[in-house]
Amino acid sequence: MIDLKNLIENTAEVKKALAKKHFKGDLDQVINLEKERLALLKEIESLKARSNAIAKEIPASSPEEKAKLMEGSKTLKEQLKAMEPTLKSVEIQLEAVALTIPNPPQDSVPEGKDEDDNVVIKTTGNKPNFGFEPRDHVALGKNLNLIEIEKAADMSGSRFAYLKNEAVLMEFALIQFALGKLAAKGFSPVVPPTLVKEQAMLATGYFPADRQQIYHVNPEEDNLYLVGTSEVPLCMLHAGEIIPAEKLPLRYCGFSTCYRREAGTYGKDMHGMIRVHQFDKIEMFSFCHPEKSEEELQLILSIEEEIMNDLFLHHRVVAICGGDMGAPAAKKYDIETWVPSQNKFRELTSCSNCTDFQTRRAKIRFSEGKDKKLVHTLNGTAIAIGRMLIAIMENYQQENGRIAVPDVLRNYMGGLKEIG
Repeated sequence: MIDLKNLIENTAEVKKALAKKHFKGDLDQVINLEKERLALLKEIESLKARSNAIAKEIPASSPEEKAKLMEGSKTLKEQLKAMEPTLKSVEIQLEAVALTIPNPPQDSVPEGKDEDDNVVIKTTGNKPNFGFEPRDHVALGKNLNLIEIEKAADMSGSRFAYLKNEAVLMEFALIQFALGKLAAKGFSPVVPPTLVKEQAMLATGYFPADRQQIYHVNPEEDNLYLVGTSEVPLCMLHAGEIIPAEKLPLRYCGFSTCYRREAGTYGKDMHGMIRVHQFDKIEMFSFCHPEKSEEELQLILSIEEEIMNDLFLHHRVVAICGGDMGAPAAKKYDIETWVPSQNKFRELTSCSNCTDFQTRRAKIRFSEGKDKKLVHTLNGTAIAIGRMLIAIMENYQQENGRIAVPDVLRNYMGGLKEIG
């Protein structure tokens, strides 16, 4: 949730920032409701102060004065009771509207409407030169008995796949490779729950904006949601806490299976495993001091680049424009890798600085002396397994139809040098 105090005090600046995200909501309604809430609170505090003052006067008063004071106290209590539903109504209205406001993007975020306006920061490596017509990951997976899509579709519907044989070995090699790297950099490994309550989705900013993308499980009984990223449970690991400043940053890497409905993408990327409903992922998450969050974002981005470089994948870093950014992020980068069969770059990882947007909702603060302030949160994909497998299979394919195993993964695959 955005800072309502800042919205009121710096309305023009906040409106300008949110225009970069092409936000169409009614900020004036939010401002008016917050002012009404504050006015009601002020009046309630005034009535309480008067009531308390009367209570102190009563014991030393004469019988006549006491009767008048008690009558006045009764009137004040009735006024306070009458104001409670009004305040509650305003608070409910305010929360409903305020939750729809995204995190204002930072000044350094590029202007733009959609992914076509994202800005390439740098490109690393070279496109592979095969000397033959490259196959896509579906053909490679079928020929080498690594991927089974048809049976998965029969069982579960479209956008599902079985991983088999060496593809499974490579998944776990990627996991061990990434976890080892991240642990060495101070990220604590976590396997979090992937079913969460609605409050977790609201706190992290995925509700209400992305509600249509999330699977709702047994709403009449369990009323839980399957997460689309372990960012959600990792953030909630410290919900409601006050963290000593000296413990910051707190860095975690979470491995989880993730689920996304892919609503609104019918007919898009239906072939293969580019856009699926279920996938595994290792996510970095950091709680840090507000003054260090830009530095922390650059650290997370550098780790993502390091992983790409270790795998010798041709890739580029892209600064995401305001119009292509989700609700929680104030700044975001993607790393896109070259997909030979599509002859273009595709998103493989992303990282975001969510500033205090999530911690204001989740009530996560840090103590610095007598001060208690909101922590900043950041997230970044270390490895999205499915898309990384696609990148490796297509970029490491050989003319004989086999797939070379990247050097950094061989020790995790029993020394295997190629698949096929």
